Formats: sequence, structure tokens, C-alpha cells
Amino acid sequence: MSLVTTPARHLATCPRCAGTKVTAITMTLHDGSCVDFSSCHTCEARSWRQGGQELDISTVLGKARKPRL
Repeated sequence: MSLVTTPARHLATCPRCAGTKVTAITMTLHDGSCVDFSSCHTCEARSWRQGGQELDISTVLGKARKPRL
């Protein structure tokens, strides 16, 4: 029995494989910017988006890095 009660038409879909087993969260990074992270459990695609634009991992890591004192 599935614990998901959201209708399939409202589930996030993976842009790579169109699967609906996707975890999607919005997070605030250390620099104060908000990014949307998604991870597909079917094809293992992961992405970070900000303002509708996809971010590469090096940009995300830079935004998440705490400056050294």
C-alpha cells in the first residue's frame, strides 16, 4: 500500500525520465538564496533550480559554502 495520497497529476515529474518518484524540496543556502532541489528515484537524476534556471553543482556549492573567517 502506498503512503502517497497526492493525485498523480499533482506529483512532480522528472524532466529526464518523466517518472513521478521524485523528491523535491526548496532550501535556503548560506548566501540567502533559495533553490529548488529535485531527485528522481527512478533514474537518479538530480537538479538544482533558481528562478526557473538550472544551476550547476559548482554554483550550488559556492552559494552553500560558509565563508572562512
